Amino acid sequence: MKFPTITPDALAALRARVGREVPRPEPYIEVATRDAIRHWAHGIGDRNPHWTAAGMAPPTILFAMDRIVSGYVGGLPGIHAMYGGTEFRWRRPIREGDRLVGTSALLPLEEKPSQFARRAIKQTYRTTFVDDAGAVAADADSWCFRTERDTARERGRYAPVEPHRYSDAELARIRDAYRAESIRGATPRYWEDVKDGEPLPEIVKGPLTVTSIIAFVQGWGSLYVRAHGLAFDLFERHPALAIPNAFAVPEPPERVHWDDALARAVGVPAAYDYGPERVAWLGHIVTNWMGDAGVLARLAVQVRRHNLIGDTTWCRGRVRARGADGQVTLELQAVNQREETIAAGEATVMLPRRLA
Repeated sequence: MKFPTITPDALAALRARVGREVPRPEPYIEVATRDAIRHWAHGIGDRNPHWTAAGMAPPTILFAMDRIVSGYVGGLPGIHAMYGGTEFRWRRPIREGDRLVGTSALLPLEEKPSQFARRAIKQTYRTTFVDDAGAVAADADSWCFRTERDTARERGRYAPVEPHRYSDAELARIRDAYRAESIRGATPRYWEDVKDGEPLPEIVKGPLTVTSIIAFVQGWGSLYVRAHGLAFDLFERHPALAIPNAFAVPEPPERVHWDDALARAVGVPAAYDYGPERVAWLGHIVTNWMGDAGVLARLAVQVRRHNLIGDTTWCRGRVRARGADGQVTLELQAVNQREETIAAGEATVMLPRRLA
């Protein structure tokens, strides 16, 4: 089948939405209940007992509380949306029982040259999360790159990739890394003890499987996965989301995350992960390092390459600099088993000070 192209009229219609508040899709969760916190932590593989024991949530649970911050985009019907990253800015920690409602507005579009699909439209939304008292808890910019599916496939930017087959030694290394994962926990990490350039303890994620993707979706909620009549209702409202599968049954474009055939149809060599998951993984390495007394104030991550089914991701970081009053800036990187950087970013953490 032929997919739609980016037309001048469709692009003009999307530009007309800039600055306007976006109708809010129904979120997966609005309240950070104990169950929701546990499901999110389990979905990203975060085994820190602090979250449920202390009634706190991993900061990136905001992905489960709003679909727009997770990569839901409007306009340009039938044009693929490739999640590109998120910058979170927290005003305070997310606590059990918080009801947070996001409001979003489209920022100015950016047209960029693309090796992947010749041209890409960077579409960014700014989402502000407000609690029941009307106070802002966080805000975030999330962006996707809109690309033509047929153009990306025809350009063949990515060569076919065989799924990685793991030796016993490779699996033992991954297993050992999970066993050795370092969680700072209740022992405070004081600002005075931090050294510029010091590494964060590495964590591993993967190997990525359809099973692990399902586990993530259980905590996150997805964008377009619906069952039975709800799916047909969705396709009736948004016909461009209904892409026939091998049995001529309509399914959403989200199935690029488990369907190799559709992934190849949009120019990717195989099914791949959800980008927000990688942002959450880099948030995980930060919260492991900072300890329960630390506060994550900012997390900005760019998704660089596809994380394919079968790949393993090693999350790494280092201290870039200490600022004033307990502030620390961290550099973050996610690298696969081929030593390709698949995500990179930075974080700002507030650490406790030693008493004089």
